[in-house]
Amino acid sequence: MPSHHITVRPITENDIDSLYDLIIAIARHHDQEQYVQTTPAKLRKGAFPSPPEIATFGALLAEVTDAQGTSAIAGYASFTWNYSIWSGGNYMNIDDVFVWDEFRGQKVGEKLMLAARDLCKDKHVERLRWEVQQDNHKAIKFYRRLGARVDIKGVCKWAVASE
Repeated sequence: MPSHHITVRPITENDIDSLYDLIIAIARHHDQEQYVQTTPAKLRKGAFPSPPEIATFGALLAEVTDAQGTSAIAGYASFTWNYSIWSGGNYMNIDDVFVWDEFRGQKVGEKLMLAARDLCKDKHVERLRWEVQQDNHKAIKFYRRLGARVDIKGVCKWAVASE
C-alpha cells in the first residue's frame, strides 16, 4: 500500500501564490528566472477575471497527502486552450509541468499529465500539445512512456512589444 495519496485538481483563486512559487521554481530549475515577468496579480487576472470573462489560462495542482494526513502541493501543469486551423478544432497547449524535487519519482508528473488528458476528454478536445527541450532526455523518455509522440521542431519567438 502506498505511503501517500496524490490528488490532482484545478487551481482555485486561493492557490495563486502557490502557483506563482511553482512558476519561479521551474524558471530557477531551467536557469531562466530572469525571464519571468508575471506576478500573482497577473495570474489572478488571467485565471479568475472579474467581471467573469474567458480565463486566459488554467492550471492543475497535484497535492500529496502522507500517511499522517498532511498535505503538500507537489507540482503543477499550466495550460491554455487554442484552436488549430489545420485540424479544425481546439487543443490544450501545456505551458509548464513541474514537480518539486522531493516529490519526483512518485508519479506526480504522470498524474498531472493524465489529469490534463482527462480534462481534454471531458471537453471533447482531441489533442494536447507541449514543448520540451531537445536535451531533456529524461522528460522525453517520460512523455514517450505516456504515449506521446515527440517531434523535434524549432521554437520561434518575436518580442513585438519592444519594437
